[in-house]
Amino acid sequence: MKVMNIIHDSIVDGEGLRTVVFLAGCPHMCEGCHNKQSWNINNGFDMSVDEVFEEIMKNPLTNVTYSGGEPLLHASELIELSEKIRQHSEKDIWLYSGYTYEQILSNEKHSALLAYCDVLVDGPFEIMNRDLTLLYRGSSNQRIIELT
Repeated sequence: MKVMNIIHDSIVDGEGLRTVVFLAGCPHMCEGCHNKQSWNINNGFDMSVDEVFEEIMKNPLTNVTYSGGEPLLHASELIELSEKIRQHSEKDIWLYSGYTYEQILSNEKHSALLAYCDVLVDGPFEIMNRDLTLLYRGSSNQRIIELT
């Protein structure tokens, strides 16, 4: 999978202390995006599922967040990664997507990933709805959806 970066100890990308996997490639190209370099999938570097898993497992105290770019471009790999996380830890998984929950449900591969996620933050960032007071999201159109 194409990874932009893996950040440990984030407190802004979901509840608690988190390891965030930022994935490359994004079809949404939201105006005001804070991570424009992630739009181009070629800006990422190749990492195997096992390599990402090993990096995530380095800190047993953090939970996991998939962000981007658009993580659903890597749905197959994230399903495999999430299965490993579930088998070997009690970490919870948050997924940030520019697609809405309803759009994700209409795509079989994308919706399959939701079975491994605890929380979905859905919808594109909308600059006209930007709100710095919101926890874990950038604009008021985005929803925090409990999946479990």
